[in-house]
Amino acid sequence: PLIVGARLVIAEPDGHRDPAYLERVIREEAVTTVHFVPSMLEVFLAGANVEGCGALRRVFASGEALPSATAARLLRVSAAELHNLYGPTEAS
Repeated sequence: PLIVGARLVIAEPDGHRDPAYLERVIREEAVTTVHFVPSMLEVFLAGANVEGCGALRRVFASGEALPSATAARLLRVSAAELHNLYGPTEAS
């Protein structure tokens, strides 16, 4: 939490669409937690060296269904925990 010294890193405008930019920010800022919609997670996995994001500990996915292939792909290249938050609005 921010109250105990955590930092919030926000992507530059449209940076969230650029896997190489996101990879660089995650590495340089030692980002530990990220949140993607699954379609952008797939783009990130295809265009970034996720293995180089060693500080990454948690990946949250929500907003649309998370394909099992995308989840498996992330888990193959990262030790980060994957949290799929997708579900019916009525349950959230």
